[in-house]
Amino acid sequence: MNENNQSNILTDDLVVTLDYTLTVDGQIVDSSEGSEPIEFIQGYGNIVAGLERELYGMAVGQSKDVTVSASDGYGDVDPTAIIDVPRKDFPPQIPVKKGVQLQVKHEDGGLLDTTIVAVTKDSVRLDFKHPLAGKELFLHVTIKELREATEEEIEHGHAHGEEEVEFEDDLSDDSGENVDEA
Repeated sequence: MNENNQSNILTDDLVVTLDYTLTVDGQIVDSSEGSEPIEFIQGYGNIVAGLERELYGMAVGQSKDVTVSASDGYGDVDPTAIIDVPRKDFPPQIPVKKGVQLQVKHEDGGLLDTTIVAVTKDSVRLDFKHPLAGKELFLHVTIKELREATEEEIEHGHAHGEEEVEFEDDLSDDSGENVDEA
């Protein structure tokens, strides 16, 4: 560790700040260029497994081209992730047309992303697989920063980004009542 609480080589339990460009089928589908890099804790599965594995041992400032197979990325195409739902089960405020993306509540209360892929008179076909499932991913990555994760970040399993600063209201007296400014 250096005096700025940063590690020089990427290992588990470090918060990684990463610039990236993701290309699929020859098209750029996502990039941090022109926006903020992503932050995550290495070793916690916050990014696809194939990319996380390839980052080990990299250093700040180092760039790398990474190819991630579908199975190490967003998974292979799963035909059971497509279901037909009776059209009558859709609330009237939801536009029932091909290409509409929405979230539905799972039995356990969690939200699932889905896309309407077909509509008939009686049913709506929903596709729950990730849009990049079955795709090989090509990434160009650059490590921008590495730092030790805080205990709270480790406990929560994700990076919290820049520390939040809380300001106290100096306009209160000891009773908690607001005092008018002069």
